[in-house]
Amino acid sequence: MAGRLLKVSSVATAVVASSGFYLYNNKLDPNDISLVRFGRAAATTAVISYDYMTSLKHVEYGSEEYWALKSQVHRRSAERLRNLCCANRGTFIKVGQHLGALDYLLPEEYTSTLKVLHSRAPQSSMEEIQQVIREELGKELSDLFISFDVKPQGAASLAQVHKAVLHDGRTVAVKVQHPKVQTQSSKDIVVMEVLLNMVHWLFPDFAFMWLVEEAKKNMPVELDFLNEGRNAEKVAVMLAHFPWLKVPKIHWDLSTRRILTMDFAEGGQVNDRDYMRRHSINVNEISQNLGKMYSEMIFVHGFVHCDPHPGNVLVRRCPNTKKTEIVLLDHGLYQILLPDFRLSYCRLWQSLIKGDLNGIERYSRRLGAGDLYPLFACVLTARSWTSVNAGIGNTPVTHSEDVEIRSNAALYLPQISDLLNRVPRQMLLLLKTNDLLRGIETTLQTRAASSSFINMSRCCTRALARHKRSKAQSRARRLQITMSESLTLWQISLYELFLWVKGSTLGGWVGSLLSCLHYTH
Repeated sequence: MAGRLLKVSSVATAVVASSGFYLYNNKLDPNDISLVRFGRAAATTAVISYDYMTSLKHVEYGSEEYWALKSQVHRRSAERLRNLCCANRGTFIKVGQHLGALDYLLPEEYTSTLKVLHSRAPQSSMEEIQQVIREELGKELSDLFISFDVKPQGAASLAQVHKAVLHDGRTVAVKVQHPKVQTQSSKDIVVMEVLLNMVHWLFPDFAFMWLVEEAKKNMPVELDFLNEGRNAEKVAVMLAHFPWLKVPKIHWDLSTRRILTMDFAEGGQVNDRDYMRRHSINVNEISQNLGKMYSEMIFVHGFVHCDPHPGNVLVRRCPNTKKTEIVLLDHGLYQILLPDFRLSYCRLWQSLIKGDLNGIERYSRRLGAGDLYPLFACVLTARSWTSVNAGIGNTPVTHSEDVEIRSNAALYLPQISDLLNRVPRQMLLLLKTNDLLRGIETTLQTRAASSSFINMSRCCTRALARHKRSKAQSRARRLQITMSESLTLWQISLYELFLWVKGSTLGGWVGSLLSCLHYTH
């Protein structure tokens, strides 16, 4: 097999060398040539595969030396993968960012190394940006805007955002797609598919074809900015009852498939504790509202914003009301959950919160996990099986448990890979979303808070009651369901009040008094 791999590596090297000679003589950008992009990706894949095959060959499996050496191979491979993503850009960076978000599914060496791709996205030149605007809107910048900042506010894998001022004085954010992404993305996905199949052939336990399937499905959607605008308007209406949530208004007259113009929104990133401290923003309030927003999307509506990395979620104090607000950006990637899937997911989370093992098994199997349901429960919650048994709503998160979960991601990688190929495709983006939200909570140091489980319980109760009412045949049955729902919601509120009192100064006094009384007796 090593000989086979050496042949693949030699061919890849020859491709890169000959392509380089051709480009040198023709003065072309190497990133525009599919053959170069493929050769670079094939060479990286071959080197990573060869490293795994040879480095661990003469070390006893399971020994301390084995795990230490494997960690080093993980780190080297992750760095090579990161460098490939930065060189090929576009779709490669997007997929690398996706992998970097899977904190509790992939070895820590990969996630920590690939996370930097969020800040290493390429920038298009001002000439390229002007050309895209000219092609899409048919006018020059000066005809459309009084001013247009040359330096982008932020650059992502598929586009970059510039601040501009309209002729009527309104400040807007103009999201412009990188000029070559549209033509390169489909070819890049084919390259990834070929290389992942090759890796699976060499390492049968490595079965990450779900990654290509997701990219095939999601990339065309994300590259259509008109779709992103429609998503933004839909979620703004759907969550209008949250006064603290702001979604920038879309300017349709200045938007196309490759350009999206919206109101400009100021604010700090949701993981920026220093910004929150400077602006007197309550970290716990932000974490709680983020939980409310996502619980509502997932369990009640089944329409989920699937890219809540910190750059897409801003926090600020409203200049007029002085109240804390969350600004939700980048609405290109949403997951629409089918009703049966959503209801099973609701029931599974209720079981996980209560520690109902029969329910955990039943609904995990219903969601495609099969006999891997214990692993599925741990992956979904990022909690140990011990905590799942006790009910994750009853057991606080500890640092040692977090370390254990991250270590197990490396240990059970083949089983996790198998699990991800089994579950419905809808689950994959939810797992990514869960990990991104957990990452924000960890940074804000609010992950141990019980408020997220309370919000989830409320939303699950409402969603299931609404479903039962839609199936009820009589008015009396609908009334009974509504009464039961109200009782459950009242119990949840009572429990929330109990936790608040317990954590307050009054609760501390009462606790001290009861301890003294107990001691005197």
